[in-house]
Amino acid sequence: MGATQPERGPLGQHITRRSALRLLAATGAATAVGLTAGCGSDDKRTTLRWWSPQAAPDQLRVYKAQIAAFEAANPAIRVVFEPTSDEGYPAQFAAAFAAKQVPNIVTHLPSFAAQNYYAEGLLEPVDDVIAAVGADQYFPGANDVYRTADGHYCATGIGNTAVDMFWYRKDLLAAAGIAAPPATWDELRSAAQKMQRGGVYGAALPYGMNAMTSLIFIGFIHRAGGRVFTPDLEVGIDAQATYDALEFFRSMWEFCPSGASNFSWGESLTAFVSGSTATGIYGGRVLANVAAQNPAIADAISCTTYPTLSRDIPAWTFNDFPCLLIPKGAPNLAETKAFAASLYQTELYVQQLHAAPGHVLPVLRTVAADPTYLANPLIAKYAGEVDLMTRTAAAGHNLGQETAAHKPNLKANEIIASNTIAELVQRVVLNKENPRTSVAATAKKLAELMRA
Repeated sequence: MGATQPERGPLGQHITRRSALRLLAATGAATAVGLTAGCGSDDKRTTLRWWSPQAAPDQLRVYKAQIAAFEAANPAIRVVFEPTSDEGYPAQFAAAFAAKQVPNIVTHLPSFAAQNYYAEGLLEPVDDVIAAVGADQYFPGANDVYRTADGHYCATGIGNTAVDMFWYRKDLLAAAGIAAPPATWDELRSAAQKMQRGGVYGAALPYGMNAMTSLIFIGFIHRAGGRVFTPDLEVGIDAQATYDALEFFRSMWEFCPSGASNFSWGESLTAFVSGSTATGIYGGRVLANVAAQNPAIADAISCTTYPTLSRDIPAWTFNDFPCLLIPKGAPNLAETKAFAASLYQTELYVQQLHAAPGHVLPVLRTVAADPTYLANPLIAKYAGEVDLMTRTAAAGHNLGQETAAHKPNLKANEIIASNTIAELVQRVVLNKENPRTSVAATAKKLAELMRA
């Protein structure tokens, strides 16, 4: 970067106010900053800004309805929605703090991001929001993942997501003479080989240098009986389970499209939805996308938990616990908390869940049992799949807390953003490097990240 180092930003990135504003402009957030700062010259209302990486067209329509309802009840307030990025939110958040242009609320970020930001003093506690919604409305323990060392809550769930379900084509399994979906990796490899024909690949696993590859591969380490860190947060990745997971990933490469070397969430999802692959790995968004983009296979798709190395290893489901958080320094805090709580009003919260049916699952038990929620055509059609996703997501984990025995890992956000684990996958699978050497190097990097 040259001899002169710019000031280090609050998230550990080297960012100046000027570079932050450039980044905000590049990500699209600067447009909304301009709206907040300039377009209000004839609008005396208080402006609240809402960020989220979940911004599909159906979701945006519901957000608009939620905003309109809140503005109608609070005519002195206007709310501006600003879409962000699944891959780019750490840099966007860093830029917002450096430029002193933080949004009022951020939704659909993973729980480990919230824990990390709160530990760095960058979030307001949301105890008041949980109380306003009604703590007894949530599923038991739904907010435990957000409990902080000082006894507060750094965020609250906006939904659950069973991110790494095993999606499969029932028709292709039957055509291959396979009676039931595979439960082990050997069964999956055999099924993928038998179904890979006629331009259809067996799987849609990610091998790109990105967060999806890191997050998905962590799940495979657990499905081999391993872990990235010990419960006391010592590096535990250099173990046989990791080598088994790498060997599985390497063996599945031939059953994935060539573009899998760059797959992230969108590409992996599209590969299965389009019919290019016989199996997929994703959350419940598959349902809406198949209905909209490839209804010809709608009756042939189903899901289960992803196969494990052996039947005696329990399933491990990744739930990033999409949450709602409030950045420290957000203006108009009372109004911000009131708007945050309004997003859980039953009628409109159900509509928000219906905007991505089966993908963002309810955190409120009252909503999960609500007849209006259950009446959605996709949720009704795939009742078994949605019920399974709801149960496995609720029992899920992520790098922020790999098992119930683990301490919260406040470095999880930085580790995922570093692509260290994705790099391990690429080194072993794509570059054919020695697994022992690559895992040892990865363990060293993880230790350094934990010490930083």
